[in-house]
This record gives sequence, C-alpha cells and structure tokens, in this order.
Amino acid sequence: MAKEDLGRTLRRLRRLADLTQEELAERSNVSVDVIRQLEQGRKHSARLPTLHALANGLGVELTTLLGDPPAVASGETDGPRFVAVRRAIVPVLWGPSPDPTGPDFSVSGLWDRIADAWTRYHAAEFDAVMEALPALISQARSASVSGGDDDRAAGFAALGKALQLGGHVAVRMGKTDLALTSLERAIGAAEQSCDPLLVPMIVNSMAWTYQRQGRLEDALGIALGAADAMKKAEHTATADGLKVWGALTMSAATSAARSGDYDRAAAMMETAEAEAARVSKLPDGSDNRMISVFSPSSVRIERVRLAVQYGHAADALTLAKGMRLSKDTPPSWRTWLLLDVARAHSDMGDAPGAVKTLESLRRVAPTWMQHHTLAVAIVRDLWALPNHPAGLRPLAEFLGVAD
Repeated sequence: MAKEDLGRTLRRLRRLADLTQEELAERSNVSVDVIRQLEQGRKHSARLPTLHALANGLGVELTTLLGDPPAVASGETDGPRFVAVRRAIVPVLWGPSPDPTGPDFSVSGLWDRIADAWTRYHAAEFDAVMEALPALISQARSASVSGGDDDRAAGFAALGKALQLGGHVAVRMGKTDLALTSLERAIGAAEQSCDPLLVPMIVNSMAWTYQRQGRLEDALGIALGAADAMKKAEHTATADGLKVWGALTMSAATSAARSGDYDRAAAMMETAEAEAARVSKLPDGSDNRMISVFSPSSVRIERVRLAVQYGHAADALTLAKGMRLSKDTPPSWRTWLLLDVARAHSDMGDAPGAVKTLESLRRVAPTWMQHHTLAVAIVRDLWALPNHPAGLRPLAEFLGVAD
C-alpha cells in the first residue's frame, strides 16, 4: 500500500467499526492527535507498534490496515488478467450456457490442474494463478452439465474448488465483495456435489473474508456453526474431516481474539491443538493440496500469530522456539510464522534477531516476502533506527525501503 493511502484506510475502518476518533484513541491507547494527523494526511506513516495498536483497536489484522499484500504488480488490480477472472466468476448476464465437455476431457485431469493452481497460490505465484483461473472455472462449469449424475456431481465439486480459489485471489487483490460473490457461488456448486466437506471448507474461506471486512461477529458465527455441524455429522472421524473442522475452529478463535475475547480464543486454540494430534493417527486422506491446512504445526503457527498481535512477544518467541514444521505446511504459512517471529524480535527491541529471521524468510519464500506489506513495515522500522544491524541493507534494498 502506498503511504498516502494509510489515512484513508484508517478512516474507512474506523467508520466501519462505528468509532469516533476519540473512541479509537481510547481503545488503542494511541493519541487522538496522531489519529487525526493520519486521517487528514498530515502524517503519512507511523511506527509499527502504533499501527499494531490501531489495528487491535479496530479489531482487524495489521495487514488490513497496511493494505492487503498485493497479488500482482502495481496497476494490475483492474487490468485485463483480473478482468478475465472477474468475468469467469460473474459471467455476462443472459450469456450462453456452458458447452458440454469434449471426448478428451477428464475430470481427474481438471482436478489435478485446480490442485496445481492452489499450490501456486500458496507459493504466491498469483500471476500464474490468475492466468489459469478463468479456464479452470469455465471447464468446471462445463463438467457440471455433462455426463451422468456422478459426472455432474464431480464437475460441481471441481467448480466449487475453482470458485473458492477465485475468492481467495479476489481477497488478495483487495476485492472482498467480489470474493464473497465467488464464495457464495462456490457454496452453491458444492451443495450439488457429493463431497460433504466442501461446503464447510468454503465457509472457512468466507469467514476469512468477513474478517478482512471487519465483520468479526459474522466470521465467528459461521465458523463455529460449520464446525459444530461437522461434529454432529461425525465428519471428524477422518483425517480430511478433522482438518476441515480444525481450520474452522482456528478461524473462530482468531475472530474471538480480534473481538477482544482472548480467553475464549485461547480455549478454542487449546481444543484445536489437542485435536490436531489425532490427524497423523487417522488414515491418510485425499490430496493435501485441496484440503484445509490443519496440523500441530499450523496450530502452533496460529498461536504465535495471536501472541504477537496481542502484545505477548516473549510468549510468541517461546512458542516458536525449536518448532518443527510438518512437510505439508504451505509456504504461505511458513511465511506468516517467520514474519511474526520477526515482529516479536522487533517488539522486544532485538533488531539483530529480527534481521536474522527476515534473512531466513528471504531464503525460503522471497516471492511471499515481496508481497507482504508487513515485511516492508518491519524493515522500514528497522531502517529508521540510528544504528543499522548487520544484514539490514540488503533486505531494505530488496523491499525498496533503502534510501
């Protein structure tokens, strides 16, 4: 996000939260004068702890205030590639019906291509995902009207996963209303498939989108409702079902924490951590690329994130120390862990520790690092220090922060 947009975003989020400047100042323990200067454009930036406090006061992620990590280079958010994604999600009114699939079409082949697109999404290869997504959605729509009942059900499942991915891409582009449209259509497709886990998986994506919009109560409600329904239907007896339930529970905990109910969030995370230990004891599930992320590693990553976000930097570093990530932990989750550990070191005044962690992030996930506004914010704060720790300049140059 450009610095001059910070004040506009702050004002919009404050109004969505129905807070006056004075009320936000009281909630965040940030001077009302600082808030006024930011909103009026007289102050274009603030140090990370101040932004962190404002985000907590608003009940949103810090990246929501900083601006969601851009999915593509500046200027492409409404370019031809994204227009094609938009048209795929919302086809033209009174347009032609999908053509049936041809003789060479394979649902399993389509499923593999969608799974590959999800892998690319988690690796921050957003350009490649957007290039592939319109065709994937189109092919899935064709599959949903072709063949017998089982073929059409498989087609609807593929369409649900493709539209779910469209929703995630739209969130990364900052288009949350389009994301909700895509996810609502994904649920409609999932309801016509034979996969009982697909709807709750997409509900989890909707909860995440609601969080991005500051609709924390809505996010909490749908995540808890879907998780409870899975328990009642005994879907948590399989590895896949347990993963979907666990992802919903962690999402609900995040919403509770951002709403200020830290005790409830902690209780949910404790339950999730206990249940995560069962995943490896259950029979192997389906393709991990197409199922929710839930394991002891992901629960610990989420606990680190919540600890950092709510001012418990020392606890976050203790939780992260010696952590071994499971092999199926996506690059996006590894990125968040390293970013949060860097934030924790920075909050503790350990600039060398923050730089060392960011150097690790650059080695393992350079693309994600470049896409994260939080990485830029941390490096910008470190760059403002009178004495630069060793290794900071290459990071600052990599992110465009250096003078």
